[in-house]
Amino acid sequence: MAKDRSPIMKRARSLEVTPQMLGINKKSNRNPKQSRKKEGEYGRQLRAKQSVKFIYGVLEKQFRNTYDRATKMPGKSGENLLKLLELRLDNIVYRMGLASTRAQARQLIGHGHFNVNGRRASIPSMMISPGDEISVRENSRSAKVFDDLPNPIVPTWMTFDVSALKGTVLRIPEREEIDTPVEETLIVELYSK
Repeated sequence: MAKDRSPIMKRARSLEVTPQMLGINKKSNRNPKQSRKKEGEYGRQLRAKQSVKFIYGVLEKQFRNTYDRATKMPGKSGENLLKLLELRLDNIVYRMGLASTRAQARQLIGHGHFNVNGRRASIPSMMISPGDEISVRENSRSAKVFDDLPNPIVPTWMTFDVSALKGTVLRIPEREEIDTPVEETLIVELYSK
């Protein structure tokens, strides 16, 4: 499995993404890069794509496959792309507050700490459908990671019960409910060339 091992804060600064967007509670002491060149249209499109890939922790091949699925769905391709990325298991675990970052959520899923509809799930990129129930496995409930979970701000398109450590995806999120600060139309323009 390929991993992006580049420095997170340095990459966040270059893509102009706040560390809090990634679940990291740090503050950068450096000023953002001041470019001498004017950024062109291709540069804006590439930056939008790289920002979304960085926020969701997806590499190029998975991102391209997700984009291809989004173009085949009815509706706007850019919105469909963000909806599909939001419905990944690692993102759902992060949104429920069971992990502090998406990277930690991927690690916990890979270690087999979660059930989806009563069956063990160990693939972070697994697509979750509306009505699916995600819960922490019985053997994993005593793990230190799940002690003293803060009350997360759960989006309206899902529910989460902190005492039972389980949640349900009620519906597919709308674009207004996705807080990713990116113009998805730039990604569509980039891939349509």
